[in-house]
Amino acid sequence: MLTAIGLDRSSAYIANVVPWRPPGNRTPTPQETEICKPFIKRQIELVNPDVLVFLGAASAKNLLGVQDGIRKMRGRWMSYPVTERQIAAIATYHPAYLLRSPMEKRLSWRDFLNIRSKLTES
Repeated sequence: MLTAIGLDRSSAYIANVVPWRPPGNRTPTPQETEICKPFIKRQIELVNPDVLVFLGAASAKNLLGVQDGIRKMRGRWMSYPVTERQIAAIATYHPAYLLRSPMEKRLSWRDFLNIRSKLTES
């Protein structure tokens, strides 16, 4: 989907809230995400993106402090604060979820088209 909207790995920075895979590929615990939060926040500050895309609810909940589920959150523009500005942020489905639920790809595709539009505005 990144390639289809005109992005590639050289123009998109991909990071994880927790830089290791929790046992059994489970969602990271609140303790694990809190330990790693300062590191991911600093990465975002250093990369200074035009748009921040959260893949799945775990990352959006952790960094935005929201409690909504991914179905309610996805496709909705939010704001991520950094020291000097607000970064446009959007959540969409995690790729692992899309592999298990291929019918949901159409919604993620809409989100990525929305991301492309936002990037061309900037």
